[in-house]
Amino acid sequence: MSKLEIRNLTKKFAGLVAVNNVDLSFGGDEIIGIIGPNGAGKTTLINLVSGIFYPSSGQILIDGTDITTMPAHKRTRLGVGRTFQLIHPLEDLTTIENIMIGFIFSQDLSMKIAKEKAEMLCRSLDLDRWDRSVSQLNILEIKKMEIAQALATNPGVLLLDEVMAGLNSDELKELIGLIKKVAKEKKVAIGIVEHVMGVIKELADRVVVLENGAILADGSFQEVMKNPDVIAAYLGGGNYA
Repeated sequence: MSKLEIRNLTKKFAGLVAVNNVDLSFGGDEIIGIIGPNGAGKTTLINLVSGIFYPSSGQILIDGTDITTMPAHKRTRLGVGRTFQLIHPLEDLTTIENIMIGFIFSQDLSMKIAKEKAEMLCRSLDLDRWDRSVSQLNILEIKKMEIAQALATNPGVLLLDEVMAGLNSDELKELIGLIKKVAKEKKVAIGIVEHVMGVIKELADRVVVLENGAILADGSFQEVMKNPDVIAAYLGGGNYA
C-alpha cells in the first residue's frame, strides 16, 4: 500500500495563485473526496501530483520518494495513476488494446502478457466484450475503460478527475461500487474530484474542500458539510448531511 504526501504545495500562473500552500496526505485503501467551487484548484492539484505541471514551491512524495520535479512517466512507474476530465481514447484501437497500452509502457510487458492482464482487469471491472472498438461503448463502459487504463499502470495512488460526469443514477451507483471494490481489493488509495455531493457522501472516507487554491476544510463528510465556512463558500446554505 502506498502513501502520498503533499507539503506546502503552491502553484502560481503569472499573478494567479491556483494552489496555495496545500498540505495533504492519504494512503492505504483510503478514498478521499476533493470538492470545491469551480476554479478552486482541484484539477490543478491533480495535475501537480501527476506531473502535468510543476509546482512553484513545496514537495510531493510517494512512499517517501520526492517526485516534485520528476516527469510524469517516472511518477507513473512509482505508483501515481490518474484519469482526466476529458477522455481521449485511441479510437482506432479496440477496448482491450487501449488498456494494454498501460501495461506495455508502464511495466515493459510483452503483448501477450499485457493482453492476458488486460483481460483479467476487464473481468474484474465487469467490462464485457472488450474486443469492440471504443466507438461501440456506452458512457459507463468508457468510464470503466478509463479506470482500467489507469489501473494498468499499477498505481498505489489513483486520482480520478470527475469520472462520474454524464452518468445516470443507476450508472453512478454501479461505478461507486466499483471504485470501492478497487480501493479495497487492490489496496489503492483514491482521490476523487467530484461535484455531486451524493457521490462524495457515499464514496469518500474523508473530504477535503478547496477554496481559492487553499484547503478550507478536511474531515468526514458530516463534519465538512456542517462547517460554516464550507456552507458559506460552496454549499450556499444547502443541507447535505
